[in-house]
Amino acid sequence: MTEMTALVLRPLLLEDYPVVLKWSKNELFCRANGWEVERDADEVYRWWDLCVHLQSSTIYRKGIELDGKFIGYVDLANIHEGVGELGIAIGETDLWGKGIGQRAARMMIDYAAIGFGVTTFKAETHAENERSRRMLERIGFKESSRNGMDEYCGKMCNLIQFTFSL
Repeated sequence: MTEMTALVLRPLLLEDYPVVLKWSKNELFCRANGWEVERDADEVYRWWDLCVHLQSSTIYRKGIELDGKFIGYVDLANIHEGVGELGIAIGETDLWGKGIGQRAARMMIDYAAIGFGVTTFKAETHAENERSRRMLERIGFKESSRNGMDEYCGKMCNLIQFTFSL
């Protein structure tokens, strides 16, 4: 992936629903993100509608668009006293491992620092999720703990917590 590609964070749109529905039918994406595979289309729509219309002072979600195409979303959650939790999902699995998540996460960090005064970022991933772990480490996140277990791609594994401070 070259830097020439246009990557932007933008508001979520109800018009993104067909893309989200497509992700919900991708078993690899669903298993990696803890989504139920082949969820009912109406259920996916209701969930997406809530995401689009969410108004909260403690969670902020933006769509990730690459060269004009909606490909994922990035979250900042539990925003409180200069701390926020970063989350990201790239729905287009053929784009995994190309540095796009890292770029989008960095864009959200920069935005959160300026827009919300966040200086400390937390993130969590599954021990088995090598791509996510590498992405967080490349940004500058450091492992802070290993608490909890969760299913990742059909296998129970440890959860790793990370912290990054500006």
